[in-house]
Amino acid sequence: MSVGRSLSLVELFRATPATSSLLALGPLALAVGQLANSYVNGVSPAVSVGFAAVMVAFAVVAMRHHASEYRLRRLETDLDDDRESAADSTR
Repeated sequence: MSVGRSLSLVELFRATPATSSLLALGPLALAVGQLANSYVNGVSPAVSVGFAAVMVAFAVVAMRHHASEYRLRRLETDLDDDRESAADSTR
């Protein structure tokens, strides 16, 4: 069981690429698309910048939640493996 080691973003993308991509890149793509849409159509940038800021904040919060779920799942797997190895050694 690894204690005190932080989870890197690259490790999270390697472990769960689809979920990580959707949570990180999806909101960022929406933000960029909204900014481009605002520029092309001449809409006030205040609305688009606000939307982009909310999407970036959402991506950060969603990735932190996803990382904590992954760490918890990995910790539970490590604990189950430790229990199984302890049970095997007593047999």
